[in-house]
Amino acid sequence: MPYYVFRLGMFKVLEKQGEWATFKEAKAQTNALRKTLDPKTGDKYKMIFADNEIAAQETLTAERELEKTLSGDDW
Repeated sequence: MPYYVFRLGMFKVLEKQGEWATFKEAKAQTNALRKTLDPKTGDKYKMIFADNEIAAQETLTAERELEKTLSGDDW
């Protein structure tokens, strides 16, 4: 399974930056891309390990449920 790197823009718009066979290559590229970001844009770079590009996109855009133990007045 390859590692995918995506640029995550406003409204969860994904733009594929590439795919790599090893974690080391993907992490190096992700870090290099993150250094070029303008903090004012709010964009992010995300790396994900997935079976294919579609599975990677679905995982990155999926809504996650809030864990009940981390919310409320006690937190």
